[in-house]
Amino acid sequence: MNLHEYQGKELLSSFGVRIQRGIVAQNAEEAVTAAKQLTEETGTGWHVIKAQVHAGGRGKGGGVKLAKSLDDVKSLAGQIIGMDLVTPQTSAEGKRVHQVLVAEDVYYPGDSEPEEYYMSVLLNRSNGRNMIMYSTEGGMDIEQVAEDTPHLIFTEEIDPATGLLPFQARKVAFNLGLSGTAFKEMTRFVTSLYKAYVQSDSSLFEINPVLKTSDDKIMAVDAKVTLDDNALFRHKDLAELRDKREESPIEVEAGEQGLNYVDLDGNVGCMVNGAGLAMATMDLIKQAGGEPANFLDVGGTADAARVEAAFKIILRDPNVKAILINIFGGIVRCDRVAQGVIDAYKNMGNINVPIIVRLQGTNADIAKELIDNSGLDVLSATEFQEAADKVQQVLG
Repeated sequence: MNLHEYQGKELLSSFGVRIQRGIVAQNAEEAVTAAKQLTEETGTGWHVIKAQVHAGGRGKGGGVKLAKSLDDVKSLAGQIIGMDLVTPQTSAEGKRVHQVLVAEDVYYPGDSEPEEYYMSVLLNRSNGRNMIMYSTEGGMDIEQVAEDTPHLIFTEEIDPATGLLPFQARKVAFNLGLSGTAFKEMTRFVTSLYKAYVQSDSSLFEINPVLKTSDDKIMAVDAKVTLDDNALFRHKDLAELRDKREESPIEVEAGEQGLNYVDLDGNVGCMVNGAGLAMATMDLIKQAGGEPANFLDVGGTADAARVEAAFKIILRDPNVKAILINIFGGIVRCDRVAQGVIDAYKNMGNINVPIIVRLQGTNADIAKELIDNSGLDVLSATEFQEAADKVQQVLG
């Protein structure tokens, strides 16, 4: 589950990580009020107006602006709120901005120049250990840094038996070229950041940039936080931070129906039980000359109600030209699934796209007979290749 920047910063701050302070606003008037409050609390005269959407590259799309007066705050917040922000990480349509973060200006003059670093905490799947990835090249796309100057990217892997050790936090600060107060600040920052990552059961922290201010403070100026969905049952307070407006409406609806659904760009809808079989079915569609329109796992209880819900979700996609139902009856009986398909079809009335049903496993022969004798415009298949041939047939 992704968090907004302001939510991620609040989470980090609760673990002692220094952050760029800010207040979220839903409209231009609230933005002005937030700016006034920040001025009173921090003394900042300028403010940064940041669009709050689940996407990186907001600045490139015009979603991050510097306001040098309250009039600027009102004007820029009014421009950003309600815009469809297009970034390298959104679709061509972009994402609608519903709120902005009014943040303090932390690039103030002082004894030294501010410096930006990159830092993330994530799982290294090759060895099953958490790692801290960091670089002196903050504020830039880390992918570009990796391609152009890979020697400027450092990693520190954490032994799960010991956790982050003090010498490792000091090593991060040393590799970033810090000394004195900034060195001590960075070691505290890294220690608190890793603690927040572990104790919140997150799957990704990305802070870009981490800023060394002109007076040697170390703080998170941005925060991309992804929580592990499988651990949210341990964090009811964090689960409440979910913003469904930032997610695909159809995927949200599917989740509420107990369906595992991912929207894709193809023309053949999939209804499958089990993630592995779903992936194989998508390969099958591809080999048959089609393109999968979705990933949809109905789970082990493919009754009429769930099948009907799955049908409705798939058919909301206007690009779907055919539907392939591929069920292996292990726990669930194939005849029960077949009856669910028939009942759902009748409940929905006319379905104007071809449907291919492949059922294998417990009572598969009975299921095929039910489908064949239903009188519905449904094609049944027994083997994988037979299902592929029928997909190819209906697509022409």
